Amino acid sequence: MAKGASKSVAEVLEDQEEMSPVNTDELEHVLYKAERRVLKIQTKLHRWANDDPHQRFDDLFNLVADPAFLLVAWDRVRGNKGARTAGVDGATAASIEVRQGVGQFLDELRCQIKDRSFRPLPARVWVASEGVWFARVWVSTSLARLVWFRW
Repeated sequence: MAKGASKSVAEVLEDQEEMSPVNTDELEHVLYKAERRVLKIQTKLHRWANDDPHQRFDDLFNLVADPAFLLVAWDRVRGNKGARTAGVDGATAASIEVRQGVGQFLDELRCQIKDRSFRPLPARVWVASEGVWFARVWVSTSLARLVWFRW
């Protein structure tokens, strides 16, 4: 692997399985390392922005597709109340974990982001009526929630 190239989420999970004969807490360990990496990068960006308000950050696109950022975003999306609600694609966080697996899901998303083919599906508007009261509910796909939640 070239210097500076990052591993896919699936490769990181595979490395953890090879290192540990017992597969206990491997995802938590990978997630912990990813959270530390994301926090370190966010702290560095914050410090640079405070030091020079005119600083330009040209390489943020790579952070969006970084496996650590995607894994942390997935953990946040999976842990919030909206994770139980299916998006317009009919998928919930739990159904993605069961059907596809987190590693494969995040790797496919990463590829779509890197080759700039990711296009979120339009969110639907659902109008419920209780007497005269109307509510608008925007329900996006799990994929779109993940990309929007990355920071």
